[in-house]
Order: sequence, then C-alpha cells, then structure tokens
Amino acid sequence: MSAQVQDAYIVAATRTPVGKARGAMRNVRPDDMLAHVIRAAVDKVPSLDPALISDAIIGCAMPEAEQGMNVARTGVLLAGLPNTVSGLTINRFCSSGVQAVSMAADRIRLGEADAMIGGGTETMSMMPSMMGSRPSYNPEIFIKQENIGMAYGMGLTAERVAERWQVSREDQDAFALASHQKANAALAAGKFKDEITPYTVRTHLPDLATGKVTVFEAVIARDEGPRADIGLDTLARLRPVFAANGSVTAGNASQMSDGAGAAIVVSEKVLRQHNLKPLARFVSSAVAGVPPEIMGIGPVEAIPRALARAGIKKENLDWIELNEAFAAQALACQRALDLDPAKINPLGGAIALGHPLGATGAIRVATLLSAMQREPNLKYGMVSMCIGTGMGFAAIFERV
Repeated sequence: MSAQVQDAYIVAATRTPVGKARGAMRNVRPDDMLAHVIRAAVDKVPSLDPALISDAIIGCAMPEAEQGMNVARTGVLLAGLPNTVSGLTINRFCSSGVQAVSMAADRIRLGEADAMIGGGTETMSMMPSMMGSRPSYNPEIFIKQENIGMAYGMGLTAERVAERWQVSREDQDAFALASHQKANAALAAGKFKDEITPYTVRTHLPDLATGKVTVFEAVIARDEGPRADIGLDTLARLRPVFAANGSVTAGNASQMSDGAGAAIVVSEKVLRQHNLKPLARFVSSAVAGVPPEIMGIGPVEAIPRALARAGIKKENLDWIELNEAFAAQALACQRALDLDPAKINPLGGAIALGHPLGATGAIRVATLLSAMQREPNLKYGMVSMCIGTGMGFAAIFERV
C-alpha cells in the first residue's frame, strides 16, 4: 500500500556568513560551522522539541578530512541535539545543500518523518585543491573519447558553454559586476541580516616568552566576498585562467568559500500541534543529467521538470536563486530558458557572495526564504544550480 503524500513546510532556515577561502573563516572546522547553524535553526523554533527531529541530512561536496566521517552526525552531536537525532551526509556536488533540504522534505511528504533537518557545510580553505586531497580518476575516462568530458575542469566546461551559447567576455564581465553591485546594495540595506547567524572566530596565539596563550575573538556577521572597488575596467584586465584564448576569468567565476546552512522541515501535523509559523511550503524538485563537458547548462534541463511537477509556469516564479558558478553558464541558462533577469539573484550571487560548494544550496534556501518573509508579494521562489560531471538541480518553494 503506497504512502499518502503530505505537505512539507520549512519553519526555520539560517546560515553562517560566507567567508572567502583562506579568509576570516579559514580555521573554522566544517563540523563546527554545521553545529552552529543547526543550533541556530533549532533555537528559531523553541516550541519544537528537538527530540521530535528524526534525522539530519547534510550535503558536502568533498566529504573528507575535516568534513569526513559522516559530518552530518558529528554536527548533530556537536550541536547538542538528543542522541536520537541521526545524521546522513550526502554528495551531489554543488547542489548537495538544497538536495539535502529536498530529501528531508521528501521523507516528510512520504509520511516517514514529521520533523527533519536539511542543510550543507563546506570548507574550501581546508581542502588542498578543488579536487580534494587525493584525486584519482578512473582510467576509462582517459581511454575512451566519449568519457573525456568527465575529466574537464569546471573552468573548461564554462569555456565550452560560453562558446556554444555565444556568451561574450563583455557580457560575462557585466554580469559579474552586477552581482557585486546587487550584493553590496543588499549588504548596505541589511537584507542578509535575518538569514545570517553570526559566527565568533577564536584565534589562539601563544607567547613563548611568558608561556601564556592569548585568545582573540572576532564576530563575523557579513559575507566577505562582495567588493565595492570593482569595475568593468578592472574585470577586463583579468586574463583567462582556463583557456589561452578563453573568456572565463577569476573575476567572472564564483569565489571559493567557506560556510554552512541549515533548515528545519516539518509536517502539517507538527506545524499545527506546535503552533509553528511556516516560512514556505516545499513544492517540488528535479534533477537532470547533461553532457559533462557542458555541465553548466544543467539547470536548463532541471528547471522545466521542477516547474512541471509544481504545476506552474516559469512566469509564476517571483524570485530565482540561480547559482553563479560562472557568469557564462548562468547567462546561458537564463537565455536558453528565457528567464526574467530582474528575478534572478536580486541580492547578487556566487560571483560576489561566494560558493562553498555543498553548502551553497542550503545557504541560498535561507536567502530565498528570508526574502519571502521580507516581501509578502513573493509567492513562488526557486533555487537552482549546475552540478559537476553534468547535472542540474532545481527546487521550488511557495510562501504560505
């Protein structure tokens, strides 16, 4: 007998500030960041007994070293949640955070749980490279020509997308500048304040002469990435970094970053029993595959599927968080789907705000849901991104 599908609601969502790789959050462990946002999310719904939470599903794109050993369970325990709250770490690369929220919602929709945590955490500061500490490709990737796209670096896939969809260097730089301008305007207006849970970074400095250790504390309360000193002339001077005659630069690509985000998802039964105010209803999600060498175009396949499952049209979307892995792919997706540019990343995107891989999806969920509370005219919102090795993901939320 099949389970009856029920609605899933997000009742809390928060995130850390996003730090630049090797920046303010460089020494903060990913499990500590995760514990921080889990605690903060739970604190936002004091009438919900944490013991009712069945599981925490957490995304991480490089689950090794400091973020290995099932970082989800570690984060739950460090957050002080009851031992009964289990933890599962998942990896779908850049969509891992929002995939985790989607999976948490699916457990509830199927009636298998009444309260879940979905989120993501990632430190790129502690990883030795974009490929992790010990990358090892399957030899078949290099033997067979049809597999070679799997070995392309992300930058080369962006160059392929720029070439095939005819996205000029000038358009990419203009898109990047707009990302910083929107992010800086949002910072000035305090629009990230409600979604961010500030993080206190502690630095221990030993004094060899006295044998004492001095502890310095700094409260990080805003994203490090947005730059006010950037202009088209600055961006135009940057050289391509992935192809000699290419158009993708460090300026029109996302920033390597550190951060975490978490959301609490509940059933309607829990919503009513504990008198919780929902931030949004989880509506639908979809994932789709594309050729690995043009992985950035993944949202073009995933978004229509998510819209169809939601029973709405793209015109019904009021706010679109389209991850800016690269300006080239974001523009290609925008144009291929004929999405309204005014609805895409109104507060800036990963080019300015950073992209802590497996955490980004959960972070952007917090951004979207915060905007929905601030602007009651927003009804439907979406979080979408491309995914390494050739995939795309999209999730749709409804303000209720």
